[in-house]
Amino acid sequence: MSETASTPTARVILKFWLPLLATWLMMSVEGPFLAAVIARLADAKFNLAAYGVAFSFALMVESPIIMMMSASTALVSNRTSYLKLRNFTVLLNGGITVIMIILILPPVFPLIAEDLIGLPPEVADLTHLSTALLLPWPAAIGFRRFYQGLLIRNDLTRRVAYGTIIRLASMAASALLAALLTDLPGAAIGAVALSVGVTLEAGASRVMAHATLHHHLTNHDGSDEDMSYRSIFTFYYPLALTSVLALGVHPMITFFLGQSRMALESLAVMPVINSLVFIFRSFGLSYQEVAIAKFGRDFNGYVPVRNFATGLGASAAAGLALIAFTPLADLWFRDVSGLTPDLASFALLPTQVLVLIPAASVLLSFQRAALVSTKRTGPITTATGLEVGTIILVLILCIAVFDLIGAVAASIALFTGRLVANGWLWRPVVRAVCNTRNAPDHQGQKGSHA
Repeated sequence: MSETASTPTARVILKFWLPLLATWLMMSVEGPFLAAVIARLADAKFNLAAYGVAFSFALMVESPIIMMMSASTALVSNRTSYLKLRNFTVLLNGGITVIMIILILPPVFPLIAEDLIGLPPEVADLTHLSTALLLPWPAAIGFRRFYQGLLIRNDLTRRVAYGTIIRLASMAASALLAALLTDLPGAAIGAVALSVGVTLEAGASRVMAHATLHHHLTNHDGSDEDMSYRSIFTFYYPLALTSVLALGVHPMITFFLGQSRMALESLAVMPVINSLVFIFRSFGLSYQEVAIAKFGRDFNGYVPVRNFATGLGASAAAGLALIAFTPLADLWFRDVSGLTPDLASFALLPTQVLVLIPAASVLLSFQRAALVSTKRTGPITTATGLEVGTIILVLILCIAVFDLIGAVAASIALFTGRLVANGWLWRPVVRAVCNTRNAPDHQGQKGSHA
């Protein structure tokens, strides 16, 4: 986190942010690439649906660890804070791995996939295999986000991008080799590729953070000597709960899709739609740690960081609109993603409904960054709870009452939920920023109890 009182210029913010954007953009290629591979293999519809469900399960299990990058960016400043947050990460990684193992146990998985979600048996079997192959995913995500946070805090954002290059290259190589040399179904190939890629990225992040680790391990400045595991938990649990709620909504959406009109088609196209939207959401997802690092202790950087976010949100939404409302949509869904003409047409309206989601994501990242920087993490959880509750309510209305097509209902619910979250966070953010800028010496004392 920036310790200086200088005000960052737009150029400084851009230079700091671009490697992180590149990282998220590269990760956003991952989904379309794997979907395109799966779509060109046998039983594409079943395998695309199974891959989407398995990936939703993996996202839900990894959700408690996903905010570790923000935590290490905000908290690690010396030996004490590094060692305690690292140990906290190891413990959390162990817990989510145990949950993943329980999920794939034969007595448990059929109850969730077939009885609860209602997947057809052939899709459920493919989903079980793919989920088992994603077992290394959650813990690898935790370690790489912890070390990436250290790199970001120390202005080494390019190294974060280098790690993602390693991830993408290994993921693509694994997928292509498995498709060419094995008889694995498409959903399993996607899972293997994801696990290999993120595991190698985690290892690379640890290696690239070596010099930074040496600095922290030899830094005994005492500024965080009073940091305890209890204080880490108090700071982090609202962030973890936020991620659990946010990522846990994906299996819920999958459940509603399974009960909706044109269920199989909706399950097949939603991973492809989400992959496209993710490309433009990455503008916002990559900005949260930038804002945390560039606000500064006294929030000297608030105005330039806010102005940069405004331009970022407008650009991201315009980019998605350019595809969703022009012939580029057909090019993307048919030629790039490999969907059949019927599925490509089916995916168009849900994508158009989501066209403003990238702008809302930039705003949400900015709002969360302001609250994390002032250690007021509680409102973040409340906003996410309201978002998830809104999504579920809208899904019930759209599917059970209005009988909308599943994919369209999901898009309406996701957009409405995000708007509710943005609206709820407005006042806590304004209050936190004003208090911090007016009383910078008391910044660290207003905690995550807010």
